[in-house]
Order: sequence, then structure tokens, then C-alpha cells
Amino acid sequence: MQNILIVDDDKEIVKAIEIYLERKKYQIFKAYDGIEALEQIKQNDINLIILDIMMPNKDGIETLKEIRKDKNIPVILLSAKSEDIDKIHGLNIGADDYITKPFNPAELIARVNALLRRYTNFETEETNNKNIIKNGGLIINDDLKKVTIDGKEIKLTPTEYNILKFLTENKGKVYSIEDIYQKVWKDDYFASDNVIAVHIRHIREKIEINPKEPRYLKVIWGVGYKVECLWKNQQYLKQ
Repeated sequence: MQNILIVDDDKEIVKAIEIYLERKKYQIFKAYDGIEALEQIKQNDINLIILDIMMPNKDGIETLKEIRKDKNIPVILLSAKSEDIDKIHGLNIGADDYITKPFNPAELIARVNALLRRYTNFETEETNNKNIIKNGGLIINDDLKKVTIDGKEIKLTPTEYNILKFLTENKGKVYSIEDIYQKVWKDDYFASDNVIAVHIRHIREKIEINPKEPRYLKVIWGVGYKVECLWKNQQYLKQ
């Protein structure tokens, strides 16, 4: 049984999450501020943390900084929509994922399952393979032309694969439709906006838990597309 620590000063939210996750046979530990959370982590073998951002005594961001000094436990941030800046800061300093309140229980469970699956399978990945590209839970093995998200293999068409590979190799950078066409098709661009958009939509449907709120493949309106650079395993291993 895997142990999950829920950290939130709202006891009703903690109880609700506890009920959802206990139904999935997880062992639950609870804390109501960052100080209590750090104590729980010292005393127990925690496999995943659900961490609220806004809390008294020690908030989620400060707690996350302490955790990341010596722990690699997966962390999902809980945030209100008004906390976007803190949410981005949290991802930059070590959070693995986030979910916005009010949340859908099914989406929370999906994110928990995905993170735990990724961490369970992480040590079995061929991390020394020079043709592996990693970004968060996204792993592209270019030797095998294989894509996995949180340990689960994703089936892509050759064109979808090449678009995703190109954007992931250059994660964090925004590319226009013209750029993507020239780099992937290796030909002069000719008004292929719809072609690129359709491929991007199909990739999102395959790799995102919630395609309407994508974690990996982002649209920069009026500019183009990018793969978000995530904290975990950001390095591109292909030299």
C-alpha cells in the first residue's frame, strides 16, 4: 500500500481528498500546515504529497523548498485560480504537478495514479541511453520511436511523433506553425495552418490527462506552440 500525505489548512478539503483516495486503497497521512507536513515526512515513508499553497505558519512554497533539499517525493500542488504566479513558482522549484480548486475528484485521482506510476517505473528506464528525451513524465525513446507518459506507452502516428519530438527537444521555446512545418516536413511552408493544428490537437488528446488544460503541449495564442519545460528530468540527454 502506498502512502499519501495530504497538506491543507482546510480540514474539509483534507477529509474529502482522504475519502476519494482511501477508496483507491491508499494509506493517508494528514497535516494542516507546512510545519506538520515536514514532521510527517520525517516520521513516515511518504510516497506522494498533495500540498496546498496558501497555509498558515509555513505555506506550501516554503514547505516545498524544504522538501526538495533532500527528498525526491512527488508533489502535487493544490491552488486557487488566483494563485497562478505561486503555482508557476512551485513548478520551477520542484513541484511535479498542480491541480486547481475546486477540482474534479476523478482528475485528482488520475494525476495521483500517473505520478505514482511514473516514480515506480522511473528506475527501470534506460537513463543512460543517449537517444532518450525526458521532460516531466514524458519520455521519448528515439531508438525505438516510443513515447511514454508517466510510464504508459502512447501510440502516435509518424507525423505526430516527429512534431512532439521536435518541440520536446526544444522545450520552453515557442515555434510558429511555419517553423514547425519547415522543421518537421523539411520543406517550404505553404499555408498549412489547419494541418499543424489538427496534429497538435491529436497529440494533446493522447498525451494530456485533460487536453483542455494541457500540461505539456501549450498554445501561445497568435504566436505558435511549445512544450512546457517541466522540473522533473528537464535535461535533454541526447548529446
